[in-house]
Amino acid sequence: MTTDVHSLREFKMPDVGEGLTEAEILTWYVKPGDTVTDGQVVCEVETAKAAVELPIPFTGVVEALHFPAGTTVDVGTSIIAVAVAGAAPAAPTAAAPAAAPAASAASAAEPEPERREVLVGYGPRTGSAQRRARRTNGAAAAPAVPAAPAVPAVPVTPVAPVAEGERPLAKPPVRKLAKDLGIDLRAVVPTGPNGVITREDVHAAANTAAEAVVEPVAAAPAPAAEPVAPAAAPVSVPNAAGDVRVPVKGVRKATAQAMVASAFTAPHVTEFVQVDVTRTMKLVRKLKESGELGAGVRVSPLLLVAKALLTAVKRHPEINASWDEPAQEIVIRGAVNLGIAAATPRGLIVPNIKDAGSRTLSQLAVALGELVETARQGKTSPADMAGGSITITNVGVFGVDTGTPILNPGEAAILAFGAVRELPWVHKGKVVPRQVTTLALSFDHRLVDGELGSKVLADTAAILEYPKRLITWG
Repeated sequence: MTTDVHSLREFKMPDVGEGLTEAEILTWYVKPGDTVTDGQVVCEVETAKAAVELPIPFTGVVEALHFPAGTTVDVGTSIIAVAVAGAAPAAPTAAAPAAAPAASAASAAEPEPERREVLVGYGPRTGSAQRRARRTNGAAAAPAVPAAPAVPAVPVTPVAPVAEGERPLAKPPVRKLAKDLGIDLRAVVPTGPNGVITREDVHAAANTAAEAVVEPVAAAPAPAAEPVAPAAAPVSVPNAAGDVRVPVKGVRKATAQAMVASAFTAPHVTEFVQVDVTRTMKLVRKLKESGELGAGVRVSPLLLVAKALLTAVKRHPEINASWDEPAQEIVIRGAVNLGIAAATPRGLIVPNIKDAGSRTLSQLAVALGELVETARQGKTSPADMAGGSITITNVGVFGVDTGTPILNPGEAAILAFGAVRELPWVHKGKVVPRQVTTLALSFDHRLVDGELGSKVLADTAAILEYPKRLITWG
């Protein structure tokens, strides 16, 4: 006669980016006592680069959640304990460190299942891989996330749009918005395709709650399935002196650290040039009206600035370089991964278009449109932000003429594109109104001397003044 013995498995915070050291737990989707299956999403975390859902790599019963939502956890630290082998769970664990010996003792009593690490879509995998089934409209192909503990319902939304135990469908930025506004997604009526909750749905729920004179709270409530007390909420209410403190973490923290490192590591030089872009603006209008780049392809001045810079880099490839500190060498890169600085609700990110220099104007337009849309939706992956070689920051959209941009770490140059304004300009011997912008190029003086930086900036300006040079120089 044998007795079933279960073992405790600890799921550690994986490196969901490239060399990231920590991540903040945004939301738990399970609680102690819930049954989880291999591949089931158990929480959502935010790193310095993206918001990511974490699937668990084994099946069992949740024993403990070691950290509440809102906690920043180091990579490699256990965040959840699961009793595997299908037996009844053991006595609740007191803390994460105590769970490790228990897991070791239980492992000796029963063979470990075949190990298959899951690092959000990549990483070592032994044995057969199994994709988590996707939910279709109205039915769940995978086991539903167990029902969350009872929470106070939003008074103004009496009918829950999802069935008991189901997880509302929403993208990570929408979940973040709901959390910030204190909206329970289970009480939001979805209007998106296949029952997906949109940002407008969350705002509508927030407005309805305000009209119903729901008493405001200082911080967003704990997520629906969170069984542990949430971490202290960020201070967002002014003190007696009117000061407001905003915690710096996630993307904003990473940006601050990267900019400080860049500013005090790479010797910056910035050069400026004013350029008559009247012909470029006419070409933008012509391409929009003709649709010759393809149906639905967005054409903007930024597209031609990007193409002009890529053409200048093709003529002067030495600027597409990086500095190898250990080897004390300059690495001239083969492909131009063009970064586009994008302001998002989570902070400034710089995704890049891989091998942008090999793309036609039409292909570049498509890639640029997809990059911007993905960034706005908060779906930019860490891989999309890795490996950049030269960047464009479009400060003109804010009505700014120019600036002295700081290099994206690891890159040799960054171009700031300023606002396009109608200014008096000498054209064919007469002072006439022309469309004028200011370009600013910052570069790492270890890699790029004044001559090379000046040539790249001058060529970019010359192409924007006479865009036909895209044909002759490209």
